[in-house]
Amino acid sequence: MTENEGREEKVAVARVMENKVAVARGYGQLLERGFGKDMDGRLELAFVEAAYLLEKGRIKAKRSGKALNLEKFLAFGMEKDKRLHERYVVYKDLRERGLLVKTGFKFGCDFRVYKRGVRVVRKGPKAPEEHTRWVVHCVPEDYTCSFQELSRAVRLAHSIRATMLWAIVDNENNVTYYQVTRETV
Repeated sequence: MTENEGREEKVAVARVMENKVAVARGYGQLLERGFGKDMDGRLELAFVEAAYLLEKGRIKAKRSGKALNLEKFLAFGMEKDKRLHERYVVYKDLRERGLLVKTGFKFGCDFRVYKRGVRVVRKGPKAPEEHTRWVVHCVPEDYTCSFQELSRAVRLAHSIRATMLWAIVDNENNVTYYQVTRETV
């Protein structure tokens, strides 16, 4: 018997809805590893999280009773979110670097990222090392923005004591990160 034979991880079944993905049972290990949000007895996943877990074989995705492979899942998700491709490429890159990645919608960015080993505290006060370390905005390589947009992003990161990263996804799906900071004279 090999080392991994006795510890096979269960594959959870995820139901794909219009704007989210939900896992009703068997999601404890996913939640422990920082995926999704526990919402009244079910785990809600963002599309990027679900795509990553689907690719890794940790979930099976179903929509209207039909199984979706990664390609079909991403095609469905792109109908809902035109930026899903860039977000998924960046999410996967950050996760594979061992970082904890959560969605950043309420912070006005794509992701909030924590240092390795941090577990997100859901309630109560946080220790300094448990706070968001980086906020990430994902864009394709041909993206252009105004100085006002760039300034807003940096000020937002500064207000929560995080570092602003712009993740540029090129046509080969490589990611380059640029740290943008506020300098005062």
